[in-house]
Amino acid sequence: MRLLVAEDERDLAEVIGVYLERHNFAVDVVNDGAAALAHGETDAYDAIILDILMPKMDGIEVLRRLRAEGIATPIMLLTAKGQKADRIAGFDAGADDYLPKPFAPDELLARVRALLRRRGSYQAQVLAFGDLSLDTGTSTLAAPKGSVELPRREFQILELLMANPSRAFSAEEILERIWGWDAEAEVSVVWVHISNLRKRLVALGSAVSIKASRGLGYRLVEERA
Repeated sequence: MRLLVAEDERDLAEVIGVYLERHNFAVDVVNDGAAALAHGETDAYDAIILDILMPKMDGIEVLRRLRAEGIATPIMLLTAKGQKADRIAGFDAGADDYLPKPFAPDELLARVRALLRRRGSYQAQVLAFGDLSLDTGTSTLAAPKGSVELPRREFQILELLMANPSRAFSAEEILERIWGWDAEAEVSVVWVHISNLRKRLVALGSAVSIKASRGLGYRLVEERA
């Protein structure tokens, strides 16, 4: 699941980003309204956390413009303002939720998950495919010969494949979804992580493999006896 965090307080933005990544979200962080709008317009996110008071463009204006462009991504307003008028302005502009500062990190996490559930985009706690099960809360992959806690990027790739078993994803699409559309990483990093995942599946005795189809990309396949 990919989130955009737009927060002009850089230390707070970093803390939010790190906390959400530890809970297995892929997170892009920006620090002004113009960047938030540019990222949000890509429609590449499952949810957006948007501060109201930002330089270049305030969060409510970003929200209005995204909604005017037909971007339906769930958006939570995150701000130090807690007055009723600000909440009404945010909801009138198309916000899905509103969380005033200061807040507890676990409340932010719970609200993000609630946003995703309401839009039907939050995946079940445990994903299954063939003889594999993936606990999205602990990043634990289980198979016939045991289980292992996956590193973050490997987890995110496998989560993407298991949540969309009928789809194939190109290396470029995986790079964009997991690392972000403006990431400096090369596509070769995807190949490395796919290779590592394939080795893990073999070591765990799974009948599931990651197949590459020319012109289509990677998808999960169950080898049947």
